[in-house]
Amino acid sequence: MEPHVTADLSPEGVATITFFHPAQNAMPSFLLRQLAETIQETGQNPATKVIILQSGGERTFCAGASFDELAAIQTEEEGLTFFSGFANVINACRTSPVIILGRVQGKAVGGGVGLAAATDYCFATQHAAIRLSELLIGIGPFVVGPAIEHKIGVSAFSQLTLNASTFYSATWAQNKGLYSEVFETTAELDTAISAFARALTAYHPAALQELKKVFWQGTEHWNTLLTERAAISGRLVLSDFTRAAIARMKAKN
Repeated sequence: MEPHVTADLSPEGVATITFFHPAQNAMPSFLLRQLAETIQETGQNPATKVIILQSGGERTFCAGASFDELAAIQTEEEGLTFFSGFANVINACRTSPVIILGRVQGKAVGGGVGLAAATDYCFATQHAAIRLSELLIGIGPFVVGPAIEHKIGVSAFSQLTLNASTFYSATWAQNKGLYSEVFETTAELDTAISAFARALTAYHPAALQELKKVFWQGTEHWNTLLTERAAISGRLVLSDFTRAAIARMKAKN
């Protein structure tokens, strides 16, 4: 299957947004741009009452940013553009007027953890372990960090960031507040998220919109903050340390 982003709206007002890339749902810039635009457009549709954000495939929710595209960055401007991809998706989720439910069926790495954190209520399976591996290549989770910290707090975010080679279990992520509910199987996950979404469609839309603002209170400056964070990563990716780390990883693969 080719990389894609799709949006389907049910008669009840449940919009399901699906992103997919054959490389374990690693996200190149063009796909992140499509995803941000789709979230914005879907949220502004008066017929949309709730959004489910999910990825295609079974094994991995999102492997983060495209490694090949990361390795091709040559200037700070290119770096800023590249790292702004997840920033734009996070801001699209944050500013959407409707509640966004996350469906995390498998592992989430780097930017994938940021996507899960950008949803308002996240469902996962027991296979949905998480890892922030950015330090392994000499950068850090600067762009996705605010969303993750917003959900799990500074202490858990620090643990996740500094133990860059460690996968933390879905149970750990639930205990820290990233996941709201964790299920044994994908079938159980889908049953639960469908029922939850349908229940939300029966609530007063204005009340849900006001609650959304409450959930994200204090993040109004994130358009600027995440751009500043993207610039940090854009500089670091050009360093000799990171260039060498990327070269070693490419050779290994």
